Amino acid sequence: MKLRLDCVVCIVKQALEAVRLATNDPKVQEEVLRRVMCRLIEMEWVGTPPQLVRASRVAELIEKLTGVDDPYKDIKRASNDEAMAMVGEVKSLIASHEDSLRAAIKVAIAGNIIDFVAVKTYDLRATIEKIFKQELAIDDYSKLREEVLSAETLLYFADNAGEIVFDKLLIEEMIRVRGKPFKRISFIVKGGPTINDATIEDALYVGLDKLPNIEFKKVTSGKPGTGPEHSSPEVLSWIRNHDLVISKGQGNYEDLSEVGGVYFLLIAKCPVVAEDLGVRVGGIVIKRG
Repeated sequence: MKLRLDCVVCIVKQALEAVRLATNDPKVQEEVLRRVMCRLIEMEWVGTPPQLVRASRVAELIEKLTGVDDPYKDIKRASNDEAMAMVGEVKSLIASHEDSLRAAIKVAIAGNIIDFVAVKTYDLRATIEKIFKQELAIDDYSKLREEVLSAETLLYFADNAGEIVFDKLLIEEMIRVRGKPFKRISFIVKGGPTINDATIEDALYVGLDKLPNIEFKKVTSGKPGTGPEHSSPEVLSWIRNHDLVISKGQGNYEDLSEVGGVYFLLIAKCPVVAEDLGVRVGGIVIKRG
């Protein structure tokens, strides 16, 4: 998805919110904001929105000026704990539906509300209830179900902490419906802290490593050495070499929307993303790229 001017403004807001979590010192907060704005002015506003976020290196700048490498650490842990506390009732909800796979996908999409950029406050339980009653704005479920049943390998791009608890439930339900495990599951997380995106620490904390035949891969958080870009030959080869590819959330959609054969599962929370998808804000999406 191509960058728009709204995205530049959003990056500045993200920087301010993150540095406020890292420090209460208004002088440091101002310094971070000024440096981010200077970097943005000097850069070309091209590519995808996440590419510009990573190129502006907000997280690295905040760490340099405050000593805090993960301003959202406590928020991510709380999000994981909140979702894990709901696992029992969510499993029962999934099992109660005639099409349990579709139900698990809806639960996983509901988890996408855990987004501290696009959504400041949320009610996770209410979101799950709402999504079960709401019609999908884009519904490629039938195609996805076919590929779930036939695929031997799964590549899964994770989005946020907390949300990954429901991603785990979805993968477990895929395996149950298939009647056999995938030969390989590649679960993609960020290679370092950025906003409330899931990292390997989050994945292990919620028990994703207990899934059969799973391996973890990392994509860049924007900090050098944290992994390849979504658009890199390496990541594109991962996509080509897996039978089924699922992308969760807006950020992954922004990076991968032009890649064919990827299933995008998300809530369109941002007006720019919603417009690109051709849906209203709040629309629920199962879309095959």
